[in-house]
Amino acid sequence: MDEISLSVPDAIVDSLPEDGDAAARDMREAVAGWEARLNRLAEETDADEEVASAAVDVVERFETRWEQYDDFVAELRAWGQSPIYAMAWRDLHAALIRQLYDHDDLSAHIDRERNARIVSDGIRPGR
Repeated sequence: MDEISLSVPDAIVDSLPEDGDAAARDMREAVAGWEARLNRLAEETDADEEVASAAVDVVERFETRWEQYDDFVAELRAWGQSPIYAMAWRDLHAALIRQLYDHDDLSAHIDRERNARIVSDGIRPGR
C-alpha cells in the first residue's frame, strides 16, 4: 500500500482568526500524528486488511469528532460565543475523512472493511 498523506487544508487555516496560530499548529501536529500512525502500521504489516481496519477505526473516530464539533458550533452560538474554532476542527475532520477516501489504494479497502463490520454486527443488507 502506498504511503498515506494527510494535510490540513489551507482553507481551514485561512478561516482561523489572526490569533489562531496556536490552533493551526495544533491541527498540523494532530494530522501529522494520525498520518505517522497509519504509515507506521502500513510499514509494520503486509496485510492491507489490517491497515484498512486501522483506517476505518480512524474514519469512525473522525466521524464521531466531526459530530461533536458540529454540536459545539450550535451550542457556542446559543451562548453567544464565536464557534470559529469548533467549525475549523469540524471541517478538518471532514477533510481528513475525504483525504483517506481519496487515497486510491485505501478507499476500496475501507469500504470492504466497513461492509464487513456491518455484516459482523448482524445487520444483513438487502433483507
